[in-house]
Amino acid sequence: MPSGSATQFRYTQTPSKVLHLRNMPWECTEEELVELCKPFGRVVNTMCNVGANRNQAFVEFADQNQAISMVSYYASSSEPAQVRGKTVYIQYSNRQEITNNKGTGDSSGNVLLVTFEGVQPNEVTIEVIHLVFSAYGFVHKIATFEKAAGFQALIQYTDAPTALEAKNSLDGRSIPKYLLPEHISACHMRITFSAHKDLNIKFQSHRSRDYTNPYLPVNQTAIEGIVQPTLGPDGKIKEPESNVLLASIENMQYAVTVDVLHTVFSAFGTVQKIAMFEKNGGMQALIQYPDITTAAVAKQALEGHCIYDGGYCA
Repeated sequence: MPSGSATQFRYTQTPSKVLHLRNMPWECTEEELVELCKPFGRVVNTMCNVGANRNQAFVEFADQNQAISMVSYYASSSEPAQVRGKTVYIQYSNRQEITNNKGTGDSSGNVLLVTFEGVQPNEVTIEVIHLVFSAYGFVHKIATFEKAAGFQALIQYTDAPTALEAKNSLDGRSIPKYLLPEHISACHMRITFSAHKDLNIKFQSHRSRDYTNPYLPVNQTAIEGIVQPTLGPDGKIKEPESNVLLASIENMQYAVTVDVLHTVFSAFGTVQKIAMFEKNGGMQALIQYPDITTAAVAKQALEGHCIYDGGYCA
């Protein structure tokens, strides 16, 4: 059973009697799930066909040691866990039990309420929030605000299964440090379901976005924030400097990979990390340098230029 494919497992997670299984076959049945797990102990509850692609599941054992036994077995075995010939990836769940009832406070829905711990409101941008949560499905709308609990955000997905997948994957986790200001050591996320179904976003700003309506009015004051913008020598607004660049790649007639970007941006200094993602129908990338100076040199040299001859991938 699983081999040395340690990348399947999150060893840093706290053990739980509930396991999260990914890459399950389409429309996997409860019987198939129980059949996979029963050699390790008594299964008391299951949740199948979870997530945007309905290819995830949860299984709850009667005892935590039984769940640990299953994770440990497949982490050290030479054969992966399989259902219908598909390799199944197993990890501990953030939840301690499966609740199928729709009780208050944790009722499944398509809108998540996220509390960001350890940061001030202006230290986590709406662009960072969108990047983190877009990894699990199309984000329709985001609204951020401040409450007694701290800095919070409402994040609207297409449907409840997509929101559930994001919640199960991100609840209790931290935003990647390279997306945060240097002085922030960690930003933990606490996630519950909101009673909202459709957020009412009246305009695009640094506090609220509607990614489904490109014609929504823009509140320019809100986009720039309440802080007076810094002006450069030419009288234009000067962008805040950072060691992380956001690159938008246009006119993509040829493939652009992480390796291609690494080659291009490494010409100006050591590239620490690269993350590529799609946004608004286009390709974008985050490129992290060790310091602001190197990033500024790369930005000045590359902005508006093309990766390939002929004006492709500008």
